[in-house]
Amino acid sequence: QVQLVESGGGLVQDGGSLRLSCVASGRTFSNYAMGWFRQAPGKEREFVAAIRWSGITYYADSVKGRFTISRDNAKTTMYLQMNSLKPEDTAVYYCAAGPKCDPRNSDYLYWGQGTQVTVSS
Repeated sequence: QVQLVESGGGLVQDGGSLRLSCVASGRTFSNYAMGWFRQAPGKEREFVAAIRWSGITYYADSVKGRFTISRDNAKTTMYLQMNSLKPEDTAVYYCAAGPKCDPRNSDYLYWGQGTQVTVSS
């Protein structure tokens, strides 16, 4: 059974930083893309960042230059370093994994349960 488990969320002040982690288990993720999405209250889930097995990365315009996605394929772990956080970054952050043509689309095969990120002003 495939599992994705996020951690690292929490409460931080405007301008602060957080590092999210997503640990994958249950199968080999060779050639899988992994991504981060977020959903704020009353809003649809939106793409944040994604990374291919090769290391090619993608970012939403709203986080470009502030967030950095990375992955450790040996440990099947993905990270999201979030700097210069803003109140509008407040959301539940989900990690996802799967074989993808376009990692920015949300039709991933596997999803985590989410971790709350709250940025206070």
